[in-house]
Amino acid sequence: MTTISTDPAASTSPASSVTTPGRRRPGGGLGSYLLVRFLLIFPTILILVTTVFVMMRSTGDPITAALGGRLTSEQLAERIHEAGYDRPIIEQYLDYLGGILRGDFGTTISDNRPVTEVLLTYGTATLELAMYALLVAFAVGIPLGRIAAARRDRGVDATLRVSAVVAYATPVFFAGMLLKLVFSVWLGWLPVAGRASTGAEIQMQRNGAGTGIYLIDAISTGDGEVVRDVLEHAVLPAIALGLLTAGVFLRLVRTNVIGSLATGYVEAARSRGVPERRLLRKHAWRPALVPIITVIGLQIAMLLAGAVLTETTFEWKGLGFQLVQYLLARDYVAVQGMVAMLAVIVALTNFVVDVIAALVDPRVRF
Repeated sequence: MTTISTDPAASTSPASSVTTPGRRRPGGGLGSYLLVRFLLIFPTILILVTTVFVMMRSTGDPITAALGGRLTSEQLAERIHEAGYDRPIIEQYLDYLGGILRGDFGTTISDNRPVTEVLLTYGTATLELAMYALLVAFAVGIPLGRIAAARRDRGVDATLRVSAVVAYATPVFFAGMLLKLVFSVWLGWLPVAGRASTGAEIQMQRNGAGTGIYLIDAISTGDGEVVRDVLEHAVLPAIALGLLTAGVFLRLVRTNVIGSLATGYVEAARSRGVPERRLLRKHAWRPALVPIITVIGLQIAMLLAGAVLTETTFEWKGLGFQLVQYLLARDYVAVQGMVAMLAVIVALTNFVVDVIAALVDPRVRF
């Protein structure tokens, strides 16, 4: 027998108040996703900073590593005591973390400079080089990846895939030396090394904006020759570093666009007679963007790692070039501070990439 409830409360209760267990309520997805991603920055940085600290301390105290053999044992012991490296390792670690929270990454041993000053002085050069390399990677990898996807399993596709593997597998320093040999030594088209010629640097110091980013400083001088000089010096380093990432982008774009072209909604559009070019541009491209955007964050770390070899090859005086100098001087305080700062940059960059990916495709929030 069926019973009918006469309870007014039961008859007037909205259906929306009834929720099925295990079902996610709509709303608030983006905010909670971004909050979780933002909070993950802190343990990520802590793990990276701790790893760097432990690795640097595993070689002994930095004073002995940098100055051992150049000071007497008494002078060495005095310097170690003044720097606090004779204290328990846990105290040194806590002091180091406290300094990072205050923005203090230590003081270099070889030239007695605050690491933050070194980062500000040379960091703009590395940032500028990374931006140039990303532009090369985007300009080369993404269009060629779309072409390879549109001509799948044809001669053009095979050639581009092989080229991508070669670009990715070629060591940065070898690509840099090869580019210098061809375009600087044989053809004489571009400068061999440096960020700018001496005359251009003097002009930027006198009339530039003083940002440390040479392109901005060159533009602010109002002299077209200075701008041209800066861009000519940037071409070869940008290509050497950018082709490494371009190879990754090409294969990633190709794979994801092909996957998008095989989805049901694209097949339905194709059956309605939509041209292949429109299918690629309007239907398959945006869904393929999400993994590409995600990988960009990982490539930032690769660019910073590749910048060490690129800057050394082209004498591009950025963080990578200076890091090598401190390594040669066995100045582990400087190395530790610079690597920790790079870890912070990579963690923040990945957060920004996560935000962009969530805005492009809401599905990543869940």
